[in-house]
Amino acid sequence: MRGVAVAMAVLSPLLIVIAVAVWAGLPDAWTPARTVSPQTAAGLTFPAVGAFLLFQRPRLNLAWLMCAGGLAAAISDLSQALMFRAAADGEFLLAGYLRLPAQLGWAVCGVTLTMVLPLYSPDGRLPSPRWRWAVLLGFASITTDFLRAVLRVPPVHTPYPRAIPNPLQVLALAPYAETVSVIAWTGIYVSMALAALSLAVRLRRADSVTRRQIGWPLLAFAGYILFLILTAFVPEVAWIAIGWATLIPVATAFSVMRYRLYGIDTVISRAFVAAGVVAVISAVYFGAGALSSLLVSGYGQVASVAAALFAGAFFQPLRRALQRAVDRLLYGAVGDPGLLAERLTQALRRGDPARALNSVVSVLRDGLAVEGVAVEVADGEPRYIESGRVGADVREVPLIWHGERVGRLLVGPPGPRRFPAAHNERVLATLTPYAADVAHAVRMAADLQRSRERILTTREEERRRLRRDLHDGLGQTLSAMAMTINMARISLKKSPEAADELLRELHAGMGAVTGDIRELVYGLRPPALDDLGLVRAVEELAEQSWPPAEVEVEGDLSELPAAVEVAVYRIVQEALTNVRRHAQAATARIVLQREPSVLRVLIADDGKGLPEEHRAGVGLGSMRERAAELGGICVVNGEPGAGTRVEVMLPLLTAREVA
Repeated sequence: MRGVAVAMAVLSPLLIVIAVAVWAGLPDAWTPARTVSPQTAAGLTFPAVGAFLLFQRPRLNLAWLMCAGGLAAAISDLSQALMFRAAADGEFLLAGYLRLPAQLGWAVCGVTLTMVLPLYSPDGRLPSPRWRWAVLLGFASITTDFLRAVLRVPPVHTPYPRAIPNPLQVLALAPYAETVSVIAWTGIYVSMALAALSLAVRLRRADSVTRRQIGWPLLAFAGYILFLILTAFVPEVAWIAIGWATLIPVATAFSVMRYRLYGIDTVISRAFVAAGVVAVISAVYFGAGALSSLLVSGYGQVASVAAALFAGAFFQPLRRALQRAVDRLLYGAVGDPGLLAERLTQALRRGDPARALNSVVSVLRDGLAVEGVAVEVADGEPRYIESGRVGADVREVPLIWHGERVGRLLVGPPGPRRFPAAHNERVLATLTPYAADVAHAVRMAADLQRSRERILTTREEERRRLRRDLHDGLGQTLSAMAMTINMARISLKKSPEAADELLRELHAGMGAVTGDIRELVYGLRPPALDDLGLVRAVEELAEQSWPPAEVEVEGDLSELPAAVEVAVYRIVQEALTNVRRHAQAATARIVLQREPSVLRVLIADDGKGLPEEHRAGVGLGSMRERAAELGGICVVNGEPGAGTRVEVMLPLLTAREVA
């Protein structure tokens, strides 16, 4: 059987070459205006591609259809060329009989390649039994036109030196020839359109694997039918139809053998959108131009401008609507990125950030139809969520939240269901911001959890320190003082001098206890804040620092939460300590700025600044932690030789609002 396929693949192009040689040798008077047709392209390509497919898939019936249809097209082309050759040589009877194989080859080619092949692609079965009517319509229409051409009476007026007689003509059918031709070709065009429509129906209803197989032939058949119909009205586009016919067997081969490697959905999507936009915008433009011409007669330029503006207003909304429609057609429920975003929004509302991250990777994997999707969050918990298997060959998409990189999206290779698509870019463009928001939320949740843990740890450490200081320091001192009092009471009557010495030691010990208690109190909250207030306490720190710092206050800093006062005081204290130890500055400045919901603090100096390879120490880390505990931020920057700036922003609630 493979030998037969190879013979057909060799014979068909050979017949086409012979036909071209015959056409080239005809006298000008007997040479038609167009000697090349879509049949020529079919005869050159279909048998060769069909034989190739049979070598790969010996039981593929569609390949035999391609071989038979292409050979029939070649026979038709050669018979038609020989018919004109015989007529040019005066062999009119032979020329008349050659019309029969020419028309028969055309009919077989038309039925097999333009009707049966698309209807039975890609699995060799009709979409449903109801589509048998499309097969019957195509067969009946082509058979009718074949009989009309075989039995017709030759026209009296012909562009050639003499009409080619028809030995099989039926004179009684002459009055009905034009009517039969119109009916037959209407049926042919309708059946061809139905054949292409069957592919579209399969594409809409099939699973993703079958969609890949259908995409290429659908594009090829649809384009061929479009240009073939246009040729009937605009003969100049016939060459496009001929060239497009060569794409059908190639598209079918892609469909059968290599459909996973080519993004046909991208081609289909852009082709449909472009064609729809051009068609509608053209209609709107010419309609608006005609209406404007009627309303403002005599002002052609005004009408053109009005039509252009009206058409331009329709362009972007129309493109979006067509893109959504094509995406839904090609990809189903996951084809519209807007629906995916809505689905993701609903999932985000129902879960915490960690669950939301799972929803993100699941929706992205479905929408992109890849083997796996993963999200990696910087400093988040969880840090890594994966759906499916990403593998080694991944595509990395950064997740940016308000200019800050919060993680990255890892997209795995295309899955077996669909192929890579321009649709992927639309899905990523639509859903990546959601993924960035969720990644940021995960980071914030992790920061909040870490902050809570730090607060709890700090609180417990502070309690432990207080317990140790009270038990080992103050407790032991008070116990010793109690023993001293007892000894003084015992020796008071027998040795007043010893009792006096013991009481002096007790007095000194009470002073030490007072100092210990003061240190404990100072450790809990700087007393300067209670004694002087925040502004005056900061001014006192500025006066005691070197160099003395200038303090600027903007707004009312009374009624601040106690935690905010302590944080500002400690941050300013630490910053001034760094200025004194490291800055080598001549001047320093402190700015406290109160805004309705934010307190801003700036500590700046004109010292040597930060080194190029700066690493934050304990002091800078403690300032950042104090700001983060209150939900604020602390930024330390400064170029070498340009001084250092410590900028703090703390969210603010007044004491009354806290209460």
